Amino acid sequence: MKKAVIVFSGGVDSVCAVSFLKSKYELYGITFSYGQKASNEITAAKSFAKKLGLKQHKIIDIGFMKELYGDSNVLTSSKKKIPSEFEYSIVVPIRNAVFLSIASAWAFTLNASLVAYGAHTGDIHYPDCRPVFAKKLEAAFNQGEIDGIKSKIRKNIEIWSPYRKGLSKSDLLKSGMKVLGDSIFKTWSCYSNKKYHCGICESCNNRKAAFEKAGIIDKTEYVE
Repeated sequence: MKKAVIVFSGGVDSVCAVSFLKSKYELYGITFSYGQKASNEITAAKSFAKKLGLKQHKIIDIGFMKELYGDSNVLTSSKKKIPSEFEYSIVVPIRNAVFLSIASAWAFTLNASLVAYGAHTGDIHYPDCRPVFAKKLEAAFNQGEIDGIKSKIRKNIEIWSPYRKGLSKSDLLKSGMKVLGDSIFKTWSCYSNKKYHCGICESCNNRKAAFEKAGIIDKTEYVE
């Protein structure tokens, strides 16, 4: 099988993206600890990496990014309150570029042909989730390895996302349910780090709406 590296947060989007791709690719997961409040997602990533049979799963500590990001966004700041609806304060500056750069470096060394992340059509507010960004990053990374690609030492990579295929969060949920069943409710979406999903942050609200749109009864445990 062809190899693919996937940015694997333990959230419902990346977990369902693995469910979508696993029949076609040998999958290698990479999870980042970047100083995010929601460290529960790393625990979820470990669990689902085993459940989904990832060939390898690496957890990469880039916690120094928390210091660089400072209070620029609510996901790494200890001072800012997490909003219940989208505000630009949620956007972590080029977070996906950081993740995809490292994931692509690993992909080139594995001779993988695909690098995936879970951005979907509902992520329209996030510039580094949009297909135009992924296409430009893909071109830049392949240009950075062009001599290796021409000499057949490296493989040309595609940066894949559900967004580039026109898939929504609810589409991903339907795909994930077929593979995972009720264990899908153990994925972690919440921006906070409570025992259960807070149920009121923007990410929890998006999760609830997507399950409803998909026609799936949401069995996630929420505080509210």
